[in-house]
Amino acid sequence: MSTLVSTIRDVVRYRGTEGQLAWIGHRLAGLGTLLFFIIHVVDTSFVYFWPEGYEHAIRLYQTPVFFVGELLLVAAVIYHGVNGIRVAVLDWKPQLWQYQRPITLATFALVALLYIPAAAIMISHLVRAWTEG
Repeated sequence: MSTLVSTIRDVVRYRGTEGQLAWIGHRLAGLGTLLFFIIHVVDTSFVYFWPEGYEHAIRLYQTPVFFVGELLLVAAVIYHGVNGIRVAVLDWKPQLWQYQRPITLATFALVALLYIPAAAIMISHLVRAWTEG
């Protein structure tokens, strides 16, 4: 319990460094991905237990609100993965901690570099679906 309290206290005591932004982003991306996974498992189980509910869920997922959620999910997965590699490398080679700021900024840049084409592809599919349908 004390770990949870200290975590919340540290988040509230925001100091504005890129390391703390990376820390908060990593946790939010992980929680967002976990939320998606739970929803995905539950709605997929509807196929067997409640087929009408599954069809309703699929129609719901085709709305613009869920499209924005998909864009955020892709960003979360990319960020969580790239930042996780950064954390693993820094844990593996502690002497690199002196370069934490540039490595973290490079992580942010790499995430943007990977996310922009993914988002462009997703948006192009959406535009194509809207123009054809």
